[in-house]
Amino acid sequence: MSARLLPGGPVAESILADVSDRVRVLKDKGVTPALATILVGDDDASAGYIRIKQRQAADLGFVSPHAHLGADTTQEELERVVAEFSADPAVHGLLVQHPVPRHLDYDKALAVMDPDKDVDGMHPVNMGRLALGLPGPLPCTPAGIEALLAFYDIPVAGREVVILGRGATLGRPLAMLLAQKRPTANAAVTVVHTGVQDWPRYTKRAEILVAAAGVPGIIQPEHVRPGSTVIGGGVRYEGRRLLPDVDESCEAVAGAITPRLGGVGPTTVAMLFRNAVTAAERATA
Repeated sequence: MSARLLPGGPVAESILADVSDRVRVLKDKGVTPALATILVGDDDASAGYIRIKQRQAADLGFVSPHAHLGADTTQEELERVVAEFSADPAVHGLLVQHPVPRHLDYDKALAVMDPDKDVDGMHPVNMGRLALGLPGPLPCTPAGIEALLAFYDIPVAGREVVILGRGATLGRPLAMLLAQKRPTANAAVTVVHTGVQDWPRYTKRAEILVAAAGVPGIIQPEHVRPGSTVIGGGVRYEGRRLLPDVDESCEAVAGAITPRLGGVGPTTVAMLFRNAVTAAERATA
C-alpha cells in the first residue's frame, strides 16, 4: 500500500494567501512592503532562485529592489551593500542569496544585517531567539516543515521525531522548533547524523522522520518505521537535477511522505514571504 503523499504546494498556497491579504492591509495604510535581494556572481541556479523570488514578490504586491554584484566583489563591498539595504527604512526584508563565491564570508555579511529584516531567519540573533523561544523571523525550511505537518493534521505533540542531519539551516533549528511547547510542536526530538555509525537504529523508531543530511538516497525503506511520516528536507543538486535524501521506494513503507519534487521546497519559499510581511508590519506598527 502506497503512502499518503504530502505535497507542499497546497500548504504554500494557504500561507501565501494569508501573506497577500496582509499586504493589502499594509497598502491600505499607504505602506508597500519591500523585499530586497542581493546576488553575488553569475551562478545560474542562484540567479534562477532570485528570479523566482522576485516574480513571487511582484505577484504578492511587494516591491523588490535588487543588487547584483560581480563575482570578484570584495567582502567589504558586499557588507557595504548589505548595510545600505539594512539601514534603508523603505526596505522591510532582506536576503543575500546563498551560496556566495568562495572568497566571501556569508556569515559575516549576514551579521551586518538588521536581524529584524532577515527573511531567511538565519541571523545569529534570530537563531538565539529561536533557542530561547522568543519572537523573531524563523528559519524558512524548518518553519515550512512545521506548517506542512500541521496542514495535513499529522500529530506532532508527544510523538518521537528523529532528524537525520545537524546542519545550521535545517537539522538544528528544526529540532529546537519542534521541541517547543505549541500545539503544532511539543515533540520528543532526537537529532542524529551520518557520523553516528548506527544511525538507522534511530530512524527506524521514528514516528516522524525528517531527512536533512544532504546525501542523495540515504534513506531507504529499511531505515523507515512502517506507517511513519517521512519528510524529505535534505537535497543535493547535480547540475539542475535535484537529488533528495529520501529514496522514492520508501513510499511502500511509510504511512505518509513528501513527494520527490514539490515537497518542502514550496513551503520554504512561502515562509520567506511570511517573514517579509511580518517584518513590514513590525516596522510600520
